[in-house]
Amino acid sequence: MTGLAATVGRLPVPVAAWVGRRVGDIAYVLFLGRRRLALANLDRVFPERSAAERRRIYRGSCQHLGLVFVELCALLARPLPEFLERITIDGLEHVEAVMASHGRALALSAHLGNWELLSAAHRLSPYHLAVVVRPLDSPALNALADAVRNKTGVELIDKRRALRPVLSALGQGRIVGILLDQNASRREGVFVPFFGRPASTSRSIALVAVRTGTPVLPIFARRENDGRHRVVILPALQALPANDTDTAVVELTARCTATIEAAIRETPEQWLWMHNRWRTQPSGG
Repeated sequence: MTGLAATVGRLPVPVAAWVGRRVGDIAYVLFLGRRRLALANLDRVFPERSAAERRRIYRGSCQHLGLVFVELCALLARPLPEFLERITIDGLEHVEAVMASHGRALALSAHLGNWELLSAAHRLSPYHLAVVVRPLDSPALNALADAVRNKTGVELIDKRRALRPVLSALGQGRIVGILLDQNASRREGVFVPFFGRPASTSRSIALVAVRTGTPVLPIFARRENDGRHRVVILPALQALPANDTDTAVVELTARCTATIEAAIRETPEQWLWMHNRWRTQPSGG
């Protein structure tokens, strides 16, 4: 994987983009089970769209993942400052306001756009970033992702033992990033609406926010038509007053999920429709 990544990463940008899209086209054709799952998800989420339009979104999603792969290879193979020139940040003032008032922040994000570039984008700000990560199922791809994250200088926190390191990072004045758009087990999650359907969603970010009073900053990456990347930072979400912690956690988790849904609707072809997001269902569902 290291040799392949180095070769792909040194390709001229237009050539690499063509390669990435063709990799996505091959995945679209070969992985029939994933295609059926993705199209079923799209059918439920966008019933008003034609079948042809839903297929176009999913094929675009496959091409997007191919582009993610070649962009990560380029991030590894090229000097970091060269890659940072292709990233624009909107809304940095929201980070500055939270850090000035609280000295720490939780960053809410999703597998949208090239989400791995968020670790690189933090180098365009004066703040330190830690990210909660789950090891990927493929050892080779996991090694590639870890190499990218290590190059950008972020602190990695293993999701399986995250609570204490997260609290420590916040105590040190860091921003802690958590992706919240994947299916959670019944033990780990709470059910909140996501595209009109109950989705088991990790309570992690809301629980830490409620217990520590730390604001949640929604931050999403988007690939633009010219191959550049835009990181969009939205105003902070605060936990609302509630009579008990559980109610506050569910309410904030629902708002986080609604924020992710709104971001996905803007560029649906840049999200992971082949993920079984609604696999865990409420009892009797």
